[in-house]
Amino acid sequence: MDTLSYKTISLNKETVQKEWVVVDATDQVVGRLASKVAKLLRGKYKPGFTPHVDCGDNVIIINADKVVFTGKKETDKVYTRYTGYPGGQRFSTPEELRKLPYGTERILRHAVKGMLPKGILGRHILKNLYIYPGTEHKHEAQKPKAIDINQYK
Repeated sequence: MDTLSYKTISLNKETVQKEWVVVDATDQVVGRLASKVAKLLRGKYKPGFTPHVDCGDNVIIINADKVVFTGKKETDKVYTRYTGYPGGQRFSTPEELRKLPYGTERILRHAVKGMLPKGILGRHILKNLYIYPGTEHKHEAQKPKAIDINQYK
């Protein structure tokens, strides 16, 4: 019996096969979309997943303006940020954020960031996420493949 065939294969950044995928966010629930996108970014759907390596895909989210919240979260959920000055704590709801430029991008990026590992690896993985409000994106040269996010669990 050849015992070398049972060796665990661990990927490194040179052996990782990264792909470009496009996800359509039309009528998707924010949290459920974010959890699936976080798994794609992390590489958990790949058979050679390695926890300490960025082995996930580059994800492009289009139609980000068309994501939805369930229940009353659109008006009741509160995002907190801090300006860096005394008394500079600011609060906003998703309804208020959508009116700002790049507001839906902030909402989705915040949701995905919370589902990634904390630290250097998580910050590096988050750079592989590209969010666009409409159907147009500037990554056609990478030949991204469109996937149906609903087929993933």
